[in-house]
Amino acid sequence: MSRRVPHGRSGSRRVAALLSAIACCSVLVSCSSDDGGGSSTASVTPPNKSDFTGSPPSAIASAASSIIASASERASSAAASVEARASEFAASVSADTVRAAATAEKELKDVQGSGNATSEVSMKGVPTAETGGLRAVLLTITNTTDKTASYAVQVDFKNPDGKVVETKFVGKENLEPGKKATPIVISRQPAEPQLTAVLVKAQRY
Repeated sequence: MSRRVPHGRSGSRRVAALLSAIACCSVLVSCSSDDGGGSSTASVTPPNKSDFTGSPPSAIASAASSIIASASERASSAAASVEARASEFAASVSADTVRAAATAEKELKDVQGSGNATSEVSMKGVPTAETGGLRAVLLTITNTTDKTASYAVQVDFKNPDGKVVETKFVGKENLEPGKKATPIVISRQPAEPQLTAVLVKAQRY
């Protein structure tokens, strides 16, 4: 006599078998090999070029050249700017002092020793940032007498060995009693070696 399986239990078994078969097929598909060697296969999608950033070697070289050229141009421009400022500074000072310098040199020609007015003259260096890189000295001439007077001053620039490498003259005419004048002496020597400005003569006349 055959045994009948209840319909409900038989249906459940069929569903379970179907699900098992589907799962097995999924496993077989994901683990199948096309050469029988057991190595798994996977689909590979070529990379999208738009996903990459950067420059190819030729572009990098071009960019480097552009950067170097730009830096050189900025350096040249900066150097030209410094030179322009130096020339402008020297011109503005020279316009006021050329004639006075010639007069001062003439007045000091026959002066013996350091002159009669060194105590009335002081010196102070001017920052190169303000002169465009030129070496300059600011003189302060003070008329300490009770009469109007003129002044002639000689400043020497000495190198580290004490040798005079440059001599400058500056002056101020008709300075009133108690008043001050602030002429500037500019050296045209190179920045190196370092030079020292020395007050050599100062004559009141």
